[in-house]
Amino acid sequence: MTEREPMAETPATDLPDAAPPVPGTTGSTIPDAPGEPEADEGSPQPDRPEINYAEYYHPARPRTLRHRARVRSAVRRRSVAQDGPASGENPVHVSWLLAQSMLGHADELARQFSGQGSMWQNPFASPGPRHAVETASVWFTAYPISLITREGQSFLSALGDEELWQAFETIGIEGVHTGPVKRAGGLDGWQPTPSVDGHFDRISNEIDPVFGTEDEFRAMCATATWHGGTVIDDVVPGHTGKGADFRLAELAYGDYPGIYHMVEVEPSDWGMLPEVAPGRDSVNLDAATEETLEKAGYIVGRLQRVIFYREGVKETNWSATREVTGVDGVVRRWVYLHYFKDGQPSVNWLDPTFAGMRMVIGDALHSLADLGSGALRLDANGFLGVEKAGGGMPGWSEGHPLSEAANHLIASMVRKVGGFTFQELNLTVDDIKVTSEAGADLSYDFINRPAYHHALATADTEFLRLTLRTALDLGVDPASLVHALQNHDELTYELVHWTAGHAGELFSFRGEEITGGDLADTIRRDLCDKLTGPDAPYNLIFTTNGIACTTATVIAAALGISALDDIGDDDVERIRRVHLLLVMFNAFQPGVFALSGWDLCGMLTLPHEQVSDLLASGDTRWVSRPAHDLMGDRPDADRSSSGMPRGRSLYGPLPAQLEDETSFVRQMQAILAVRKHCGVATAKQVDVPDVSHRGLLVMVHELDDGRTQATVLNFADEDVDAAVRSERFTAGSSVVDLFSGEALGTVDDLQGFRIEMSPFRATAVVLEAPAPAEDTDA
Repeated sequence: MTEREPMAETPATDLPDAAPPVPGTTGSTIPDAPGEPEADEGSPQPDRPEINYAEYYHPARPRTLRHRARVRSAVRRRSVAQDGPASGENPVHVSWLLAQSMLGHADELARQFSGQGSMWQNPFASPGPRHAVETASVWFTAYPISLITREGQSFLSALGDEELWQAFETIGIEGVHTGPVKRAGGLDGWQPTPSVDGHFDRISNEIDPVFGTEDEFRAMCATATWHGGTVIDDVVPGHTGKGADFRLAELAYGDYPGIYHMVEVEPSDWGMLPEVAPGRDSVNLDAATEETLEKAGYIVGRLQRVIFYREGVKETNWSATREVTGVDGVVRRWVYLHYFKDGQPSVNWLDPTFAGMRMVIGDALHSLADLGSGALRLDANGFLGVEKAGGGMPGWSEGHPLSEAANHLIASMVRKVGGFTFQELNLTVDDIKVTSEAGADLSYDFINRPAYHHALATADTEFLRLTLRTALDLGVDPASLVHALQNHDELTYELVHWTAGHAGELFSFRGEEITGGDLADTIRRDLCDKLTGPDAPYNLIFTTNGIACTTATVIAAALGISALDDIGDDDVERIRRVHLLLVMFNAFQPGVFALSGWDLCGMLTLPHEQVSDLLASGDTRWVSRPAHDLMGDRPDADRSSSGMPRGRSLYGPLPAQLEDETSFVRQMQAILAVRKHCGVATAKQVDVPDVSHRGLLVMVHELDDGRTQATVLNFADEDVDAAVRSERFTAGSSVVDLFSGEALGTVDDLQGFRIEMSPFRATAVVLEAPAPAEDTDA
């Protein structure tokens, strides 16, 4: 057996207590991973995951050499004049809409790939989560309207900046998720209307000029590739905005009504529909009208839940249009489905024209094969199927087989042209398992995200251990998940696994048996009581979905800080210490680790009065999207170019942090360097054992080289003498600190070891198996 040398000059294990001596470049002092010892014939070998087609046929293909399909020529968008009334009776207006439509662009783009051998060079049937993780295992998730850039610099130009990518490479960030950057919002006649949901209401395949140009997007992808990185774009398969495609659908033009879940209501039944207020183009249906239209045979009716419910604003998932004169001169009123806001009409994935499918696939091809991104996020892709139910039950709209089929189609097409996908799918663990079998390569970790916040808020990891074990028991591989800190959305506490699929099932929690529904209520109550209210007024409840906050303000609330203006230097150090604990939880388990600019800069939520106009719609998430200056380019700017107010940063911009060995970024760099060296991102999680203290969490992994690795975290604000035990530990193994290379002890005969854990400390160890006893009889 070869001897493994300890890691030289690696950072300290007690991340919150000491500033690690981090090298100037990620991993520059980290030795190459040692080779595996040769095994004797017949000796037991560590279990290996079953290899897929790509691993078998292309075992050594570097990611930069994987085949990427490209367009032969960019599709030229026609420029059509605006003249006359904006109506279906004006051919000029109709031509103008057609020139801007996503479906029209998609049809032209798709023809370039038909009949091409380039479309058959990549395996595509089965998801490849570990291939995706190997491509980019640490992601920066951007939010375009919140990034402060240099004067006159676009968002895409800033995100493709050489200095930024050098900083990312130094830190260990390998992928950048741009967020939605294509045109969004709607059209009112000839005039564009603003986005109603942070640019997730897409209306065009064109880059929105407010964020930059297509050439700047391509340049960003080239810079990322030069630094060994990958750009991840978005596709929104569930809905669009009210742009050209929706207006053409209202006009009953061609295939366009087939894009959406929209139904023409006969004039004789218009009395069932509510009046549309002046200046509005639609009106949300109340529950009674929804039921009436269902009984009349027009719509599916009530669905399993109403996302973004707000009395008087959105009481159902259905809205009715105003009267619209079509291209044939017929006046119509339509009822359309929108899972989200009324400006986000839902795409119909099973219309005979397959117009919606064509439109979405065209959008994906444009991002991958024309712009040059390497992966796509599938936004809101769990709501692609809806079916009427009988017996007064709500319509089947979540976990529907059509959603699974549609996701398989999108993900397969992306893999076919050389990319990968991840889904932001907040459904039950069972449904995530099903969709992962043939759909997206990776899924967002909505399973453990609210649970680790609960562990921090209560200093008790019991629910977090339950969520981790539930995923393992139901066959969801942690390596297939994107484990994230803050993103653009709220801290979700929907806990749909317990409120939807397993509401009546019993779970053991806090010494008693409790139903899934009651368990979810308990967790939500704990989160709200600790993280919002009079003691933490800077965090706001967001409808029934969760809490609008930043990672730093979650930590501040958990630490008992009631006023953000009172945060001083000592508080910043405490917040940073806990922030690094959360980094360790998310990074030191298999899968992708993702974080945002709000995390990198330690941003606080915005004062409510600074975004009062945005909060008026009831969307409290705007307080958690402060503008931030990632590179310190404009210290005097009080808002981003998109108008988002600048928030308070606890940690400062990246260049300043990289010059400070005690900074958040430098300490995180050390964590990511060790993570990459030991290969935990592609490891196999094998145990989440019981713990000796309520604030402790232990995750046990099998590394690719067969060794056992354990991540130990203390979510309590107190010293803990931790007894760490697992059936996966081998008695007599040496316990080696992955950060310092120091031997911490030996696994005892009860398969355990002890380690001192200071408040909010995290560490990672590897177990070196004892040398086999020499044969004295030889």
